[in-house]
Amino acid sequence: MPERPLLLFPTPEIASRSTLGGGGGRVKRPTPQRQWARLSPVFSQLQTALDARRIEIQQSAADVIPEQVLVMETVGSIENFANAVKRIDGLEWMGEIEIDEITPDEEFYDETKPDKELSGRLYLVMTNQRALDEMLSLWRRYQADPNMQFELGFKKFRDVFLHMKSIRRWDVQDRLLETGLIDIWQENLEYDGERFISFEAELWFRGSNELRAASTSYVTNLVQQAGGRILNQSVIEGIAYHGLLAELPAHAIRAIIESPATELVKCENVMFFRPVGQITAGDESPEGDVEIAQIEEIPLPTEDPIVALFDGLPLANHRLLAGRLVIDDPDNWAAEYSASERIHGTSMASLIAHGDLNQPSYPMSRRIYVRPIMKPMEWLNTPRPEGIPENFLVVDLIHRAVKRLFEGDQEEGAVAPQIKAINLSIGDRSLQFAQSMSPIARLLDWLSVKYGVLFIVSAGNHPTAISLGISRDEFNSLGAEEIEVATIKALYRDARNRKLLAPAETINGISVGAVHHDNAEISYQRSRINPFENLLPSPVSAFGSGYRRAIKPDVVYYGGRQLYRLPFQQTNSAIIEPAIFRVSPGNKTASPGSLPGELDATSYSCGTSNATALLSRAACICYDSLQEIFSEQSGEVDLRGYEVPLMKAMLVHGCSWGDIGDHLKSRIENSDLGMEIRARAELLYTRPADISNEIGRQYKSLIARWIGYGLPDVDRVLDCTDQRATLLGFGELSDGNAHVFRLPLPPSLSARPERRRLTVTLAWFSPISPTTQKYRIASLWFEVNNKGLAPLRQNADWQAVKRGTVQHEVFEGQSAEPINEGDVIEIKVNCREDAGKIHRPVTYGLVVSLEVAEGVDIAVYNEIRTRIAPAIQIQQATDHD
Repeated sequence: MPERPLLLFPTPEIASRSTLGGGGGRVKRPTPQRQWARLSPVFSQLQTALDARRIEIQQSAADVIPEQVLVMETVGSIENFANAVKRIDGLEWMGEIEIDEITPDEEFYDETKPDKELSGRLYLVMTNQRALDEMLSLWRRYQADPNMQFELGFKKFRDVFLHMKSIRRWDVQDRLLETGLIDIWQENLEYDGERFISFEAELWFRGSNELRAASTSYVTNLVQQAGGRILNQSVIEGIAYHGLLAELPAHAIRAIIESPATELVKCENVMFFRPVGQITAGDESPEGDVEIAQIEEIPLPTEDPIVALFDGLPLANHRLLAGRLVIDDPDNWAAEYSASERIHGTSMASLIAHGDLNQPSYPMSRRIYVRPIMKPMEWLNTPRPEGIPENFLVVDLIHRAVKRLFEGDQEEGAVAPQIKAINLSIGDRSLQFAQSMSPIARLLDWLSVKYGVLFIVSAGNHPTAISLGISRDEFNSLGAEEIEVATIKALYRDARNRKLLAPAETINGISVGAVHHDNAEISYQRSRINPFENLLPSPVSAFGSGYRRAIKPDVVYYGGRQLYRLPFQQTNSAIIEPAIFRVSPGNKTASPGSLPGELDATSYSCGTSNATALLSRAACICYDSLQEIFSEQSGEVDLRGYEVPLMKAMLVHGCSWGDIGDHLKSRIENSDLGMEIRARAELLYTRPADISNEIGRQYKSLIARWIGYGLPDVDRVLDCTDQRATLLGFGELSDGNAHVFRLPLPPSLSARPERRRLTVTLAWFSPISPTTQKYRIASLWFEVNNKGLAPLRQNADWQAVKRGTVQHEVFEGQSAEPINEGDVIEIKVNCREDAGKIHRPVTYGLVVSLEVAEGVDIAVYNEIRTRIAPAIQIQQATDHD
């Protein structure tokens, strides 16, 4: 137990929730008559297309009623349109997607800022001919009589019509051409032009078992007609997912590539055709030699695992891992691994168990549960890269693996129900986040609520070449700082191609980017280039933001330095590409050896996978710290239900932008990117204060997209100092309710102009509504009344921090404020429904720190502790006590 342990808040006061502010500009839109004139030709085309499709289908399947999915694009949003859709027989709600960056035109524009980009939604609705006719008839009558009275429940159709920018069919472009599948199929055919090729068909999730069965039957028939077969099916109602794993012969794949408008691709039952086998741990075997570990006798762990590693199979008898892993391999994937191929899982297990071996730390006192979800892929060279096999649906595989932990399967009961965090150092390179949640991210969000488990997920790596936008001669004349500026600018320019990899957009999990840092000594530089001399995010680390512009990645952590090199092929443009070696620098980990039977080898690697594993190690440390705190300070409290949200909050609580944020801001300001930001702000605003605020907001957005809440200093949340007190609060809330926590102020701080910082972190798991744009059912947020002691918000934008399931804010101040005995800082935690009804109270964890600079003669910790101790009668804080 540390000398100054974290403190517990007294039971909070129950209150009613506050209201959230909102509002925006005034959008000019067309009249009802103009809308009909604009859109009626498109309506006629939709009716004609559906009738033509009916004739096509009836020639092969007379009992099938033709349907199509309509995509209605609106400027602005119409809440609860899904309820109105149910009013017309033959219409079925499929989902909605939030969209940004709608270019204003003469029909739709912001009256206060005509050049400002607009936001809106895509509404996805399945319709047959009869329902389409009824909906169009409704709009036709309304445009003829704008004063007509709509029947109860139908008024939302009027609102959608008034806001509609366009309407079209969901077609081959959406279903196939934008998923990247064609490119991957072409690569597969080049590798082996005669084999069967697997793919995923994600079907529209229909509202009944009968409709889903009919969809499956229809798609199965089309696949079989093309010479293929269905390998597997997964239906998970909680995330509105219906997926088929299918395979087609090479000749059928070629036919689709040459002419995509085949019957299968035109099938209205399919939402997306997606590639499989794209979650891999490397495209090629790394170069270089491994090192021999200097291993001393280290005590073995004695406690049960609370961290699970879903990854490749580790080398379990490596001297750094022997006795530290609980390997659960129900599918016997070990039989398909050679020892030399157990690279990624060995590295991740080593980082969780020991941390970065460049900076040895005490090994974890708990074992690690390991479930292999990757294995060696078909490859010409050895060792083969590891990945999720093509004959598995990744959603189904992870669902079964998590269910086995907490419920068991047909063979046995729950195998590790005590697990609190699951490490997923994986990412789907074919599925960068773009507006809508991927099935695997929806799965993680749903499972986190169902089982109370935290997923710690890699943000994703983009180990691709960086075009610096200058000539090679210019590059050769640059100094280290100029290379840094050029690289940062180039990465931001290319950010749309370096987005989060699924499932990093998960709202309930913690997504982890990488910092370009390690403590390795570079054994030899050769021609390798270090793009960043300062502490900065890794050049390979993916960019956010997350769903509905939430903060993503949540944090960045130590992921090792990735060096680059100029291409061997001379070009006029300066392009640098990753230099892939297993030698320093990088995070140092256990590794398979280069010789058979070698069990003490180490190697180096870098990226967001490593950062994620290191943060999972920190999660275990935070969890054990929580157990100590509650055992010592309030042993009678049942912490179950609160410990995982508290652990989640602790992982983020030590975050700040610090030097990383300062370096990024400086580099952006001094580039043409900064000049563009200023020019856009001056187009939107005229007052200097408004221009300055807009520039600051854009800088915050750019920085948060790469580093989230920043780099966590986990040690800061494990104990306190004389000048820093950290307190923990927890509870559960339902819609409309709130809890008020009170932090006593140290009287010694009164009238002292000392710099002070207040850090508040709130974390929870929200149930999800998978087919609605809001998605997150439970919105929690805190408000702080800090008596003017720390009025200045730091780091991330104050609105962006409320869009996910972690709100982390840093407040600073230095003015001399009077403090009287009994004065407190109030932190109010609020709850409201967002995307649907909250059926069960939502549990949350709260971490709050108040500090002054080290060495200042203000005993912050002791003065807070003595004022809290008499009030502590810890109970489970609920809104129904």
